[in-house]
Amino acid sequence: MKVQKKLWSRRQFLNASAVGLAGITILPRLTSCKPKTVSENIRLGFIGLGRQAMFLLNGFIQINGVQVLAGCDVYGIKRKRFERRVTEFYTKAGKEAKVETYEKYGDLLQRDDIDAVVIAIPDHAHAMVAIAALKAGKDVYLEKPMTFTIKEGQELKKVVRETGRIFGLGSQQRSSAEFQHTVKLVQDGTLGKISQVYAYVGAPPTPYNLPEEPIPADLNWDLWLGPLPSTIHFNNQLDPPISLDPPKDEEFWGAWRWYKEMGGGFTTDWGAHMFDIAQWGLGMDRNGPVEISPIGDGTEFMMFRYANGVVMSSEPFDEKKTKGVKFIGENGWIEVSRGNIVTSDPKFMPATPIKEDPNVPYETRIPHQVNFIEAVKARIDPVVPVEIGHSSCTVCTLGNIACELKRTVKWDPSTETFVDDTDGAATKLMHYEYRSPWKLV
Repeated sequence: MKVQKKLWSRRQFLNASAVGLAGITILPRLTSCKPKTVSENIRLGFIGLGRQAMFLLNGFIQINGVQVLAGCDVYGIKRKRFERRVTEFYTKAGKEAKVETYEKYGDLLQRDDIDAVVIAIPDHAHAMVAIAALKAGKDVYLEKPMTFTIKEGQELKKVVRETGRIFGLGSQQRSSAEFQHTVKLVQDGTLGKISQVYAYVGAPPTPYNLPEEPIPADLNWDLWLGPLPSTIHFNNQLDPPISLDPPKDEEFWGAWRWYKEMGGGFTTDWGAHMFDIAQWGLGMDRNGPVEISPIGDGTEFMMFRYANGVVMSSEPFDEKKTKGVKFIGENGWIEVSRGNIVTSDPKFMPATPIKEDPNVPYETRIPHQVNFIEAVKARIDPVVPVEIGHSSCTVCTLGNIACELKRTVKWDPSTETFVDDTDGAATKLMHYEYRSPWKLV
């Protein structure tokens, strides 16, 4: 028998969770809400002011005890949008509004009055900017996937611990009730021994093939590229246009993520969510698979084999090709996706299922952001610390490396090195040479 129900509301979950925050209202627009009072302000700067940053701004700015002071972006019109939205929010709240914007992230990081930065930029610059922020004494909330390459992740992990700063990753599903319930069920042994996991995320990246277009006058394309080759040409799908008058936000996500020169395709974009949940459920945080098979090497989907024999496949688990995870155990199975759980038996469902508001976009919900702010105040790791972010991101990148090489690769998670890589081809794909003068550390 198949059982399907909508899950707890975000408010009910928070009331029952360890976070223990009372009265958070999740809204799709910049409006006031009343989380618990905090003892001092956490002063934020934003690096990257595109579509995802606007969702994050909508959340962070609502948390009592958080003050947004500055933003940075290489695209002038997006700096103006950010300044306008922050100013409007504080003005409506009857608070003094003083927000400044910068083209270069280094200028923002020089400010002594900023405690933490929220980084929402293309993946290829994640590690470089986050490391610079940590070394500048800032705590960091970084969007997923954590890094573009495995070596970047290794270096970022090291710098986080060397600097002693607080680092949190934007893998917000870990703060959602449906995923927490599912993982607890798996880890408690309720499903029995797990034999198979389906984690559907979509296809790997393809070669960049968009036509070249004129660069907008207020976009610094060289800074956008950063360490990437200067031969990559501009197309407006890479940094979607917006309008201020009339107000019009991005109509689509930046397409850089779909091309291997700039991103990891669905493998990293959604794998950073769904492979992450699979790893969490299997108890493989800070660990990983030992063998990775690509699409086309005897399988239609990526296959990740763990040392205990469990296999995770990137294949769909339903006809709708829902992006989510299915755990299959000897006592039954459970499927989880955003806002939904489907199970083989009613006893696997949450005790109190309540329908969530479908009109509230998932990206605008803020428990994960509250968790980061609480971690900054308490000086403790948030729910997704750097080691977990790195191990989950590594799984994604390993899948892409296997697909690029068109062969199965073997991996040692303890040493983070390839096994039997006689020609060095897999090891070479753990990083790339940055364009001068850009440096990782």
